[in-house]
Amino acid sequence: MINFNSIQTEIDASYLYKILSEHEQDENVANVFRQMSEIEKGHALAFMKSNNLDITTLPPPSIRARILNKIGKIAGYDFILGTLLDTEKSIAISVVKSKKALNLEESLSDTAHVSILQNIVANQPNLSGNYLARFEKRHRSIGGNALRAAVLGGNDGLVSNFSLVMGIAGAASAQSVVLLTGLAGLLAGALSMALGEWISVTSSKELFENQMQLELDELETNPEGEEWELALIYQTKGIPEEQAKKMAKDIISNKELAHEVLVKEELGINQEDLKGSAMEAAVASFILFAFGAIIPVIPFFFIGGLRAIILSSILSAFGLFIIGAAITLFTGKSILRSGLRQVVFGLAAAAITFSIGRLIGVSVLG
Repeated sequence: MINFNSIQTEIDASYLYKILSEHEQDENVANVFRQMSEIEKGHALAFMKSNNLDITTLPPPSIRARILNKIGKIAGYDFILGTLLDTEKSIAISVVKSKKALNLEESLSDTAHVSILQNIVANQPNLSGNYLARFEKRHRSIGGNALRAAVLGGNDGLVSNFSLVMGIAGAASAQSVVLLTGLAGLLAGALSMALGEWISVTSSKELFENQMQLELDELETNPEGEEWELALIYQTKGIPEEQAKKMAKDIISNKELAHEVLVKEELGINQEDLKGSAMEAAVASFILFAFGAIIPVIPFFFIGGLRAIILSSILSAFGLFIIGAAITLFTGKSILRSGLRQVVFGLAAAAITFSIGRLIGVSVLG
């Protein structure tokens, strides 16, 4: 059976890496992306050839890939790189799990898409420590994290408040009661999310800042030891020992750069992530949750009873489908399948709370 999804995935990756190369100012990094584009194109041609398909013309990139390109123009092209890496890591994890389940021997190629970038970087003839540090910053791009948070925040608000509204509506409550409950659920949930986000960001920043200060102290008191550690880290990436030592020495000579690289490599902390405001994160979380939570409440502003329940369900189902479709930007799966799955789960949750509300309402009234 021909796996057209695998072929399309390779075509999309080739297309997106080509876009990254065209918008990359650093020629060394652009060269890496061009090589990645050709490698992915080669994978697509190999898949097509093995399935006896015409390899003279590759199929065009998918709608998903073109949407990612448009988002990249707005949100920055690091978003595309982050999404590509997320997809490749997911594929690699899936392959490894499948082989373990079937008791098959794992191979280096199972995670090739994740490691190819590092292998290309390691073989750059003009590679320097400063260059690798810049590339690693791009490689560790947060990519679609902001958009992913927006999608999931809206989903949490929609599903939780839709279920709450249906539960109250099932109890045969008056329109005003359902509306008040929906708005209360919106505010309670949004405030809870905002507070949780504020606490999370604040505590994480405090912990990371403390760890970063300890790393700075180590760099000042024992730079030779830190240089040795950094060289070993690069060697574990597959970089030859002498080249790794040269790169580490190059980086340690610049104290500010050395601290940034050591924080990333040893602690796994991206200092760019610490620049965000806890209050801004809390406000964003509040808005995203509230945006999803208001959808099932809208009909009850104007009508009540069965008509409001039906309209609320339709609006919520539409919102759930849009969220499911948006998730495919990160997973690469079918829009229809992902959207319908989201609708089914959301409606099922609402149906359960509606049934419980109806039972309680009948019990109380009876």
